[in-house]
Amino acid sequence: MTNEESEPKRPAATRAATMKDVAARVGVSIKTVSRVVNGHDDVHPDTRARIEAAMKELNFRPNVMASMIRRRGGRTASIGLVVEDLANPFMAQLARAVADSALCRQHLVLIGSSDGDPERERELVAVFLTRRVDGLIIVPSGDDQSYLKAETDRGLPIVFVDRLGQRIEADAVVSDNASGTAQAVRHLLAHGHRRIGYLGDLRGFYTAQARLQGYEEALRAATGGVDPRLVRMDVHTVAQAEQEARALLGSDDPPTALLCGNNLITVGALHALQALDLRQKVALIGFDDQDLAHLLTPALTVVAQDVPAIGRTAAERLFLRLNAQPDEQAPYERLTIPVTLIPRGSGEIPAGAPAEHGDRADR
Repeated sequence: MTNEESEPKRPAATRAATMKDVAARVGVSIKTVSRVVNGHDDVHPDTRARIEAAMKELNFRPNVMASMIRRRGGRTASIGLVVEDLANPFMAQLARAVADSALCRQHLVLIGSSDGDPERERELVAVFLTRRVDGLIIVPSGDDQSYLKAETDRGLPIVFVDRLGQRIEADAVVSDNASGTAQAVRHLLAHGHRRIGYLGDLRGFYTAQARLQGYEEALRAATGGVDPRLVRMDVHTVAQAEQEARALLGSDDPPTALLCGNNLITVGALHALQALDLRQKVALIGFDDQDLAHLLTPALTVVAQDVPAIGRTAAERLFLRLNAQPDEQAPYERLTIPVTLIPRGSGEIPAGAPAEHGDRADR
């Protein structure tokens, strides 16, 4: 047996049928086939039936996108969504809410993760624009989105979500971040805590700044000041959060409670508390809810964002812009979605609570 005989044969590629093929099969003009494809009524029923039969025989698939662009005046019925990391539960919920809202309006969503990298964000936006998306929803990275000004100037709707766009005017949908951390601080104060440690994300993020502000303002209002030794910012990974939590808990005058600025930071703090056998002694409140948070011991108290409402509101704002005439466009707005404190146990541990599973571990 030769090598040629032993190699599996590849199926020959077949050319996709075109409107020209359908027209030739039926004996009509391409324009007549086009009118049937695009749903026009001014084609004789017999001719329409013959064209539809030929389309089926030839397995003809019309270019839906091309016809849609023509019918919608250049629109593609698609929008671009840039999130930080689709693996993050918050971002996944956000993407689902946007996709559901878009589907109700017969639009598709193209999604990409920027990984918090401003350059990657720009690259994703460029790819989406080459695909002629009708609008963009962006979780911004970095401190400069002015590169999008040319797009907003030509009328492309853009909505920023979770954070504000920087150096550009556009709509934004955000949580009531400062109110959320302020609620958490007051909750911990009510349980006797005065030394409340705070672990926050990158200072350049709008959310990190707003949540830190809520923490500091609530503490100042109640105690007259903030101990800077209890604040750790620029914590961006689970590993960093665990390291910083261990450092706080191992200090000479450690906090009796921890407040975490996002869900990943909360996971790192949980690792630290577990490793130091302090889960029953140090109070903990996380910003963002967590899957299975209610199954922990103690269950996790959180400041919960209404992520479906954030995504839904961002999509609604985008489509409002899309469907409005140029002279009907409303001023840009910052839309704020309320947050909810959910007490489950970890945030209700009182200051000076005895440990149920041993005292503070040696450090």
